[in-house]
Amino acid sequence: MLTVTILLRKDCAECDQAISDLESLQSAVPHRLAVVDVDQDPVLRAAYEHQSVPVVQVGPYSLRPPFTRQDLQVALTAAGQRREQLSSNPESGYRERALRGQMITGADRFSYWLSQHYMVLFNLAMLFYVGLPFLAPLFLRAGYTRPAQVIYTLYRPLCHQLGFRSFFLFGAQPFYPRALAQIPGVETYEQATGQDTNTDTGILAARRFVGDEHLGFKIALCERDVALWGSILLFGLVFAATGKRLRSIPWYIWLLFGLLPIGLDGGSQLVSAFPFIPASFARESTPLLRVITGALFGTLTAWYLYPLIEENMRDMRAVLARKFAAAQAGEKASR
Repeated sequence: MLTVTILLRKDCAECDQAISDLESLQSAVPHRLAVVDVDQDPVLRAAYEHQSVPVVQVGPYSLRPPFTRQDLQVALTAAGQRREQLSSNPESGYRERALRGQMITGADRFSYWLSQHYMVLFNLAMLFYVGLPFLAPLFLRAGYTRPAQVIYTLYRPLCHQLGFRSFFLFGAQPFYPRALAQIPGVETYEQATGQDTNTDTGILAARRFVGDEHLGFKIALCERDVALWGSILLFGLVFAATGKRLRSIPWYIWLLFGLLPIGLDGGSQLVSAFPFIPASFARESTPLLRVITGALFGTLTAWYLYPLIEENMRDMRAVLARKFAAAQAGEKASR
């Protein structure tokens, strides 16, 4: 027998008329009617806040107002004929699909839970990713060398960890830039360590340098990555706190103010490192620029993606909530 789901609200004349029309069609096209009040479920209430009801769903067909009794009859007849054709073909797998469509599975429940709590998981992942590198200098400060080295090793494939492009904790300065950055009033990395940052050996040494009691201890993520991932975490917390209602920014805003600045700042450093580039064109960014470009990229990337993800998750919640409500209504109707 066909299952017809009608989504409605109380005190709705059109809804009452649709139910009356469906009941009058029982003799022509037998069906089981599952009535779902969208106001009884917060997810469905939000999903249909700006949509008209009733909405009738039968098989692959969906009717939205305004529709007539004749429209209902056509949809019921077409769905019934399609059901008979597919049921008569054992190779179509229709019976199995129909049965799965009426069952509430563990995957359905997990998907519904995930669609509600994915931002908690995202924020926890970002907190872990950007927070763990700060434990490395804390461990070194406390004398726990082994766990600190484990953290540096874990993040080495994910970040260059160059000492002259990283923040330091518990030392004389929060950073030690290359002399090429020309930041007045600070001790340069070359002065602090005596290393030459213009050679391959010096670059390798800068990656492995973790600091000391005087200079402080290096965070296991570079300055730009700390700003980038930290800003994603901060935006995720704001996005969750505002009820995930922020709208996605246009792609060109992300491109112009998120991707372009970080590309120019980081790309110019990379290009200037090639041996065929004249020394007069060599460039080294500053910690401030790295933080600004990293934060812009992280914030705008999250602002572009998170609302789009929420839109898809909202649709998933509505579909699954409708399925749960229809299954419950169908069970009541069959009793």
